[in-house]
This record gives sequence, structure tokens and C-alpha cells, in this order.
Amino acid sequence: MLAAFENSAGPLSVGRIASRSGLPRSTAYRLVHELEEWGGLDKTADGKYQVGMRIWELGQLAGRRLRDRAHPFLQDLFDLTHENVHLAVREGTQTLYVDKIYGSRKLPMISRVGGRLPLHSTAVGRVLLAAQPQWFIDAYLERELEAPTSKTVTDPAQLRRAIDEVVSTGLSVTLEQMRVGACSIAIPVMVDGAAIAAVGLVLESSKSSERHRLIPLLRGTVDRIETAMGARHDGREHGRGVR
Repeated sequence: MLAAFENSAGPLSVGRIASRSGLPRSTAYRLVHELEEWGGLDKTADGKYQVGMRIWELGQLAGRRLRDRAHPFLQDLFDLTHENVHLAVREGTQTLYVDKIYGSRKLPMISRVGGRLPLHSTAVGRVLLAAQPQWFIDAYLERELEAPTSKTVTDPAQLRRAIDEVVSTGLSVTLEQMRVGACSIAIPVMVDGAAIAAVGLVLESSKSSERHRLIPLLRGTVDRIETAMGARHDGREHGRGVR
């Protein structure tokens, strides 16, 4: 039932909650009142319901170790580059954003903490997708893929080439795949051979040529996060391959 509130523009009526969740209206009424008493839902002045603070408090516990350890290094990266920074993990077939640092005068970001975006149309999503087993990649590319912009790559063959490049270089650079006017750079956070997260920079597409200056700073940030998460660096060139 709580999933009914995902991508909702505002509070929902009990009838709308029942419709979105597929529950009988009587069951929805009962569960709504139980969740309201527990603090999971709040009733608005017009009689509708929104997610309550208790759900938010619980949500803050998810990924807390990763977020707490990574945040200081994300802040350092923002201070060095003055570009938008975010940290994401894979949640099923989507990119889940767990932290972000941005300036009020920088390029507006579509991502938000707790928000989800497609794997194939974000730089952080592509490095996370490239780290998955081949069967997962094959299944993902067989889906009907969203195209947030007119430049979003949805052709499976093109995406396979992009994924192969990520595997080879250990990073992803996307141009206007999620938002017109935006360029994204991302590198995976590797711990014990697994990509547990990805760190990304988002800048104006007109500044995409600056990525060569930014990539070493991004790599350094990822190295620090990996060390904080207990990864061991054995002297091999960081970022070569993500599987």
C-alpha cells in the first residue's frame, strides 16, 4: 500500500490508495487508519493522506553506513569541483539516489535523495548496470526502455557497446541522456569485487570537455570511499573494469 505513494504529486485519498494498490476499499480504509495510528501516514486538512515522518525516519536507516562514510568525501568533491555530486545504488532495474550535494546556482538536478531513475539513462546507473551478471544485462535490455530526452539511447545494440566501454574503462560519461543540457560522469564504488554504489558528477553539457580534469578528482573520491568501506587497494590501476 505504501508503494501507492511512489511518484505521487501529493496526498492521496483512501479511494485513490485502494485503486493504486489494488486493495479492496474496505481493506485500504482499515490499513490506512492503522498506519495513521502508527505514524506511517499523516492525514491532511482535506482528508487525504501523505507519508508520515515515521516512514522517513526508518528510511534514513537504509544505507546509513554507506551514506555516513561517503558523505564527507562527497562534500570534498563538491568543494573541489563546484559541480553537483550524488551517490547512488542499484535497486532492481532502477538507480536509487542515497545522497547528493549541490549548489543553488548550479544546474538543476532531476535526481533527489530517495528518488529512482532508469539505469540506462544515467551515468551512475550505467556503471551499476555494467557491474551486473550478463543474464541481468540481457534481461534489462529486452525491456521497453524509457527515453527521458530525445537523445536518450534506447537501442539495445548501442547500449551494449556503451556497457562494454564502461566495463573496459571503469567509468561512464553520458550527455543529455536524462536531462537536456546536462553531462554526467560516474565511477563505481568497488568493495570485495562488487559495485556497491556509484559516485557521479553532473555539469552543464557545454562544459563536457572539462571531464578530463574532473575524472581524476572523481576517482580520488571513490578511492577514499572504498577505503572507508573496508576495500583493499592492491596497487592495480583503479577503475579498470567493473565486474
